[in-house]
Amino acid sequence: MRAWIFPGQGSQYVNMAASFDRPSELDLIRRSGDLLNVDMAALLSGKDNLLDQTQWTQPALLLLSTLYAGRVSETLKSPPDLVLGHSLGEYSALVQAGALSFEETVVAVHKRGCFMQEAVPQGEGLMAAVLGVDRMDLVGVLEEIRKNTSPSAGFIGAANFNSPGQIVIAGTRSLVEDSFDLLKKAGARKIVPLSVSVPSHTPLMESAAIKMEKVLDQMKWNAPRCPVVSNQTATASSDPEELKHRLVEQIRKPVLWEDCIRESIRLGATSFLEVGPGSVLTGLGKKIAKDAEWTSSDRPGAL
Repeated sequence: MRAWIFPGQGSQYVNMAASFDRPSELDLIRRSGDLLNVDMAALLSGKDNLLDQTQWTQPALLLLSTLYAGRVSETLKSPPDLVLGHSLGEYSALVQAGALSFEETVVAVHKRGCFMQEAVPQGEGLMAAVLGVDRMDLVGVLEEIRKNTSPSAGFIGAANFNSPGQIVIAGTRSLVEDSFDLLKKAGARKIVPLSVSVPSHTPLMESAAIKMEKVLDQMKWNAPRCPVVSNQTATASSDPEELKHRLVEQIRKPVLWEDCIRESIRLGATSFLEVGPGSVLTGLGKKIAKDAEWTSSDRPGAL
């Protein structure tokens, strides 16, 4: 069984669409820009540094994953048995599975980025990758911090359980920064603050989740062609209502990526193909399940 996995923010890079020069591909790039009232080709080339702004990063990545999916489908001539995506990538997975249309979704994820950016004032949130610490030890440290912190001081929690030894934490900047010494005492080998001020996948995104629910309710949902494993529950579903609810919850709750991969394997997946720019998920996957087959569509000769 083959699973296709779709990347989220952090996988983008300047000129990532350079190889997509077929008329149909150029038309999709143009149409994406028309839908968002932006010069998408210029955005992808890095003009005005828009590519790293959340509200533009998200539609750009959805577009690229859709372009890669087109090439992959042509090469493999067989659809995936299972799809899943990391954070924003879950939207790409739903488009590939036919649960959502590309046109509606590219507009929706642009709004998602705007809502997330608006939820917490610029500079007040922080995300950081914690490397080398045991999952339960990290959760215990964060629970202890929350227990000893007034709710008015903000929030700190795990945002992404990416792989064994790599967990991203997020929350109010001061609380996240103050946690570093405690996490190192708990065994963290390295802590890397990320250049993202939006504390995604935490309760601080509550207002974004409420707004996004309204957007998702207005979209047309179809039964997916194959099961979709959701970030928020790490379980598969083919029920549109359930998948929609999980997308809302995903904004304010952790991404259980390691669990998603393990569940995909339990369901029978033995091969994982990363569909989109970069190979971040391929690298994480090899740490989760080294015996599975891992391939990135963004590597020359990969297919």
